[in-house]
Amino acid sequence: MAQTDMLEHIQMQVMWNRLIAVVEEQAQVLLRTAFGSVAREAGDLSAGIYDPQGRMLAQAVTGTPGHVNTMAAAIDHFIERFPLDTMREGDVYTTNDPWMGTGHLFDFVVVTPVFRTGELVALVASTCHLVDVGGIGFSADGRSVYEEGICIPHCKLFDAGVLNETLLEVIETNVREPIEVRGDLLALVSCNNAGCARLIDMMDEFDLPSIAPLAEFILDNSRRAMIEAIGRVPAGTYRGTMQLDGYEAPVDLQLSMTVSADGIHLDYTGSSTASPFGINSPKCYSDAYSIFGLKCIVAPEVPNNAGSLAPLTVAAPKDTIVNPQRPAPVTARHVIGQMLPDLVFGCLHQAIDGGVQAESAGSIWVLAMSGAKPGGGRFNTMSVSVGGVGARPTKDGLSSTAFPSGVGAIPVEVTEAGTPLVFRRRELLTDSGGAGRYRGGLSQIVEIESRADQPFTISAATFDRIQNPARGREVGAPGVAGRFGLIDGETFQTKSLHTIPPGDRLFVELPGGGGFGDPQARNRDAVRDDVRAGYVSPDAARDIYGLEGTDES
Repeated sequence: MAQTDMLEHIQMQVMWNRLIAVVEEQAQVLLRTAFGSVAREAGDLSAGIYDPQGRMLAQAVTGTPGHVNTMAAAIDHFIERFPLDTMREGDVYTTNDPWMGTGHLFDFVVVTPVFRTGELVALVASTCHLVDVGGIGFSADGRSVYEEGICIPHCKLFDAGVLNETLLEVIETNVREPIEVRGDLLALVSCNNAGCARLIDMMDEFDLPSIAPLAEFILDNSRRAMIEAIGRVPAGTYRGTMQLDGYEAPVDLQLSMTVSADGIHLDYTGSSTASPFGINSPKCYSDAYSIFGLKCIVAPEVPNNAGSLAPLTVAAPKDTIVNPQRPAPVTARHVIGQMLPDLVFGCLHQAIDGGVQAESAGSIWVLAMSGAKPGGGRFNTMSVSVGGVGARPTKDGLSSTAFPSGVGAIPVEVTEAGTPLVFRRRELLTDSGGAGRYRGGLSQIVEIESRADQPFTISAATFDRIQNPARGREVGAPGVAGRFGLIDGETFQTKSLHTIPPGDRLFVELPGGGGFGDPQARNRDAVRDDVRAGYVSPDAARDIYGLEGTDES
């Protein structure tokens, strides 16, 4: 490579890194200005920068795959409805259409065109989960998307800098928490404004009239790196299956993965038909997590953008649970979508020398709770609980970690400060990780009650792996199955709405991650350490791992 070419390559790489820093600052603004605790505390959000063709160039580190990878496709829908030559400085667009956004009504996507010296040079976008969108609330009980809340088509939130107060008034009138919802929507706008400002600063610093050359550099290099990574996976077709609890009936997922020199193609033909309840995963969301699963194993070091995503494709028959058609209910699409990386891993395990990690808890358990406040009024809140991650071929699984979503837990103090709820217990659950040479990640147990002398309700919309725990690999044991119910009585089974009577306490035990390898081959010192830490009980150490009583000392 000539010296001039090398210097140009280095400069492009520097600008690429700066672009990633720009979009990360964009996400951090949203994290700091969001009103809702799900976005502010759990980080259920994402941000990205796109070229004028709508191709994602950079994503923020802060955020979830379900948001980032769905937004990679969502921008095209905005450009289709608002052609570039009609966009003006100060315009801001939004929608929460599940099939053209991120998969359910609770996520609003906000897009802002970036202008420099009067020319449109890029687009920035962001999304986050809003606390409420009206309808029946965060529940899988809806029989159509019309019951699940208000759906906003692609429209202008700002028109040449003028806020569309009529749109905001319509949204606020249809939700239970209008202040938080308005605050989150405007936080998304502020987030995009920060991205616009920093991108323009960067272009000024490097004297860039256009980001087109940088875009081609990013996309070409990323696609080439992905193709090289795919070339290290043996070509062929690999198949996997998975059964989940479902709602009214068990769900069967079937996947065929074909690896070729040009890319990897996933096909969900044979999977269950769409459910009449709200656990369906729109294809945009199914694509997002399927591709994330591939990228985690095949090319984790390659940046996520339109170039690296292009060789990874997904097919799913219409009207299946991974490709429901409007107006299917979709609120709890996590139940299916967030399990898909494990199904992809099952195929990759057959192809990759040494294998890949065991199955994880998968879907986060969103604790959507509501009820009466002492002295009058009602509360409507969300907390997040997560289970264990599957053991890896050479390491234990991570405990109480949201994989694949990556969201954080909302501090109990935040929920307790705004509601009468009290978390009486939140700790790792002993023996919940699947046994193996490498142990699955532990889940957690949570106990909640209300200070109000009134019942409260919890939606179990995203609770799964109660009947079908995370499977181990290479004779590793499954993780513990999930459980929830009343501390002094009934154990709940369904994904519907459940009532916690006054004076009683809700318990939630999350699923654990599966183990990897023969438990009898686990290092004896590791077993002793697990017993001392409370991760494994003495009985399990003896009966499952074969640790003799004399060895425990």
